[in-house]
This record gives sequence, C-alpha cells and structure tokens, in this order.
Amino acid sequence: MNQLIENPAPREQAPPQGMLLHCGAELVDRRSVYNIPTPTGTDTWYPLAHAGLIHEVESQLQSAGFRLTGEHHALSHEGARYFGLFEVNFPGRQERDYGWVVGIRNSHDKTYPAGLVAGSKVFVCDNLAFGGEVRISRKHTKFAQRDLRHLTSRAVGQLGERFLQIDERIARYRDRRVTAPQAHDLVIKAVDCQAITPSQIPAVLKEWREPTHEDFRPRNAWSLFNAATECMKGTNPNVVVNRTQALHGLFDGLVGLN
Repeated sequence: MNQLIENPAPREQAPPQGMLLHCGAELVDRRSVYNIPTPTGTDTWYPLAHAGLIHEVESQLQSAGFRLTGEHHALSHEGARYFGLFEVNFPGRQERDYGWVVGIRNSHDKTYPAGLVAGSKVFVCDNLAFGGEVRISRKHTKFAQRDLRHLTSRAVGQLGERFLQIDERIARYRDRRVTAPQAHDLVIKAVDCQAITPSQIPAVLKEWREPTHEDFRPRNAWSLFNAATECMKGTNPNVVVNRTQALHGLFDGLVGLN
C-alpha cells in the first residue's frame, strides 16, 4: 500500500486567490480528495483515482529533483472533478517575484482525461497563468492505470525545459514596452482569441491604467498581462488554463517568441 495515500499529511496553506472557484467547486485538503471513491468502470471506461494521480505526480516531481513548497486542491460536482496545484522549485534556483506551479486535473464523469500543465504564480498578487503545457492526455481507457506511472514520468520529465521557457517568456514580457494605444489594441485581440470575455474589458483596462500592485506600474507587456490575469480570479481553474494559454499566445507574438 502506498504510504502517501495511507498517510497523506496534507500541508495546510491559505489558498492562492487565483484558485477561488465557482459552480459549486470547493477548496479542500488532500485527505478530502483521498476520501473520494473512484466509481466502478465499464467495458470501455476505466476511471483513475484522484489519489493515484496526485501520488504519481508528486512522486515523479520529487524524483526529478523538484522541491514541493505548497499544494492546493479543489473538488466540484460532488467530487467527480478534481483540480490540484503544486508549487515547485529547484534547490538553489535564484529567487524571483513569481514561482513555478504544476496544475493537475482528473474527472470521474468523463469530462476530461487526467492532465498536467506547467505554469506560474506571481507572489505579490497570486495571479496564476498556465503555459508550457505538458499534458498526460490519457483517456480513461483499459490500460490507463497500468500506463499512468510511465505517462506521468514522461510528462514531468519535460517540465524543467518548460519552466525555463516560462522564465524566458516573462523576461521578454518585461523588456517589451507597451503604449496606451497598443494596450487597447491588445485587449481587443485578447477578446478575439478568447483569453478574456468582452465584459472583462473595462476591468482589464482599469487594472492597466491604475494597477492594484506597485510591481505592475511599468508600462510593459508583463504589467498588461497581469492586468488580464488579475481579472481571471474567481474563474474555474480549468477555464483559467485555456484562457491564459491563449493570452500567452497573444503576448508571445508581441515579443517575438512565436
């Protein structure tokens, strides 16, 4: 029996603001996730246990040399849908004003397969952004449980490179000056690529013009990017994954990373 599952010893932390959820989702500790029963499969559908996915991701992260500094878990739809967030770092990595995160998700209602995605969290405001996607992309089919360790290992093995790409991306955003007309144009383009909704335009522009946090007063792409992610707080994390990936695509084009 896996010791982590027998004695999860969750690390209690205040949830990042970006993990606030809607649609009945609830922030919970790890033990609550482990208590969710895995439904009985069928001839064509073999659901993975939330606990098994958490354990495999955590084990592979530690084996790859990552240091886990925090974790947050959320359940919705009576436990059928799970989203988790691990904050990670490498020993000796230079301190920055943002950290690396790994998002993991799973479902017992056939909504989506188990998945993993790399991202960042800004410390001053807890803004979350997911880019450098490394999905396990394993449907709940016959050999899903058998292959989980291999698939997770392969996904985690790509994270180091993805995180370095995130570091480079943020540095490029900071170096790119953005004028007011350019900011207005980018906000409209963010709507076009479905990174934000039309109703969020006033909030994003207000955050750009009058940043809540002093760190985002420089008139650069990083400040505008965070004006948008600030307005995503309270959104379902699975939606945040898709929207921030679209937002990264827009800003990567701006700074010449595409």
